[in-house]
Amino acid sequence: MRKFLTALVVIPLGLIFVVFAVANRHWVTVSFDPFNSTDPTVAVTLPLFVVIIAVAILGVAAGGSATWFRQRRWRRAARQHEADARRARAEAADLRAASLASRGEPQRLPALTQRGIYGAAGRDKQGATL
Repeated sequence: MRKFLTALVVIPLGLIFVVFAVANRHWVTVSFDPFNSTDPTVAVTLPLFVVIIAVAILGVAAGGSATWFRQRRWRRAARQHEADARRARAEAADLRAASLASRGEPQRLPALTQRGIYGAAGRDKQGATL
């Protein structure tokens, strides 16, 4: 199903790019010299569709980078909260163990059964050893 949906999106998008490239194959000069527009020192002559697609790719990359840097605060907070949760779980486990030890009760582990998740102990439904 996933491959079908991917093909449903990628094939029309590819066709749109091909039609766009064929319709905009005129050559344009992109100048990076703001002071001399008639005879620029730094200029590139490319097909129009290459310029437009390159600008779109750069825009997506710039937007993704800006979003990633903007979310830095929330990623840091998530890491700190995760570390706090780990410390709290470890402290709760230590307190639980100390409570059981102070009562004098031995720590009980769940009893192992002959019949595990996969059937007879250590074997799956076909009888293979796990």
